[in-house]
Amino acid sequence: MNVLVVNAGSSSLKYQLIDTATEQVLGKGLCERIGIDGKIEHKKADGTKVEREIAMPNHSVAIKIVVDFLTDPVYGCVKSMDEIEAVGHRAAHGGHYFSKNVLIEGDVMDRFELCREIAPLHTGPHIMGIQGCQAVMPNIPQVIVFDTVFHQTMPDYAYTYAIPTDMAKKYGIRRYGFHGTSHRYVSEEMAKILGKPIEETKIITCHIGNGSSITAIKGGKCIDTSMGFTPLAGVEMGTRCGDMDPAVVTYIMDKEGLTADEMSNFMNKKCGLLGVSGVSSDARDIEAAIREGNENALLAANILAYGIKKYIGSYVAALNGVDAVVFTAGMGENNVELRERVCKDMDFFGIKLDDAANKATVRKSEPVKLSTDDSKVLVYMIPTNEELMIARDTEALVKAN
Repeated sequence: MNVLVVNAGSSSLKYQLIDTATEQVLGKGLCERIGIDGKIEHKKADGTKVEREIAMPNHSVAIKIVVDFLTDPVYGCVKSMDEIEAVGHRAAHGGHYFSKNVLIEGDVMDRFELCREIAPLHTGPHIMGIQGCQAVMPNIPQVIVFDTVFHQTMPDYAYTYAIPTDMAKKYGIRRYGFHGTSHRYVSEEMAKILGKPIEETKIITCHIGNGSSITAIKGGKCIDTSMGFTPLAGVEMGTRCGDMDPAVVTYIMDKEGLTADEMSNFMNKKCGLLGVSGVSSDARDIEAAIREGNENALLAANILAYGIKKYIGSYVAALNGVDAVVFTAGMGENNVELRERVCKDMDFFGIKLDDAANKATVRKSEPVKLSTDDSKVLVYMIPTNEELMIARDTEALVKAN
């Protein structure tokens, strides 16, 4: 089945057309500056690449342009839109409205609209992307794949916050977790490497990028994860603060005279690596500043590494042991220094990093073993593939219906 995977942002739209039979990416690209002017970067499986500036007043027009490129005689990879058999949409938050991925039918979009309240930055763009595809491809089945679904297996004591139960139920307040397709993909790949049924594995996955989350996976199922009600919780991120004493929130609001929306914007966009370093939210800029002797940049990097280390330690306890630790996503796959900082002084857990192997991973597209041969716990870098997971889930749902 040829599945078009769509990840829509407020002014952008990433896409991949995947043949699920071979799991080959036939074509992929990125539309940017939607609603402003418009630009598309499109690439075929053979490496043929094209960039064009084209007016994109909305997501419907962007999707029409994507289909035109996918079916183009020169740059395309299929002969007509009829060869696109399904569309899979990535969605960040399903809230308490969706515990499973869904085929878009009936009242699905009405329920998805309710997710705006808990994830306004993500849900609005996702809906625009879906509506754009429906306008251009009205007869093609479409599926929503939620980042939160993989974490639905957490026990109640792991996802419940210590607030009055009736309030938690009334507003759907609980730990949801995110990056689910990524955590699921790399844990399944790690189970293959371990050479035993995933039901017998204990794996900790570290998805570290501009947004980061750590997940404890037992028997292929999530039992705990670092992000919470929103993607703001957990370790320090590019511009997000991560975990902190909740009293800090009200204290800053009082001192700075901030509204709830202003405080949310502050915690999401002005903290994290950017806020601590005063340099950048990009880890590459942080590492460059560290080499120049910037102490605030080093502090920002150490806060992140220490936070990941603490989560790994707590999840070893939650899992009652661990077979493997996996690093993935932008920083997890490419930041050598980060992995060194995290794995340093983890001998008690049986974690030993191979320095040479760790330094040889940059821009590698296949799994790389990072641990020494005498390390009791395997440490791996595994490139994530969220789009493939979305394509697989989309195919399964379409065939089931």
